[in-house]
Amino acid sequence: MIDFTKLDYLKAGNDRQKRAYEVLTKYEVFEKLSSYSPILAGTIPIEIDVEGSDLDIICEVNDKIKFKEFLNQNFSEFNLKTELISINNQEYFICNFDLEEFPIEIFAQNKPTTQQNAYLHMIAEYRILQEKGDEFKQRIIDLKKQGIKTEPAFGQLLNLENPYEDLLKT
Repeated sequence: MIDFTKLDYLKAGNDRQKRAYEVLTKYEVFEKLSSYSPILAGTIPIEIDVEGSDLDIICEVNDKIKFKEFLNQNFSEFNLKTELISINNQEYFICNFDLEEFPIEIFAQNKPTTQQNAYLHMIAEYRILQEKGDEFKQRIIDLKKQGIKTEPAFGQLLNLENPYEDLLKT
């Protein structure tokens, strides 16, 4: 299986993955974020991205105020949009900006990145894609092109009642 905790796999990927690697490397995004255990999650790593898909970077952050200051110091030239949100009594910090043609979303929470749902969903989706093959993968992409988010697309094709929870059980 691909080691998604490192970016090297992108160098041998499809054109969009190679381009993502170039941009992330050019701006030293992962080097700058290294003390926050960054992982590229989402659709681009598992090749089910559509036009406009962003580069989702998850980070482990204990102090969201310091992290916001860190982002402002290291990425201020990119017109950052930041917000602190709460979902199910958990606080998350989100930062959005653009790097060349890629929208970037940094999602930070006080949890190891390999234990965050974004990573766990991506790993489960990757395994399902490997198991189900190219036709299934194309059906997921087609649903995404219709505006359906990734987890609901998997849920629809796999008849999952609650895809956000059920994917974690696969």
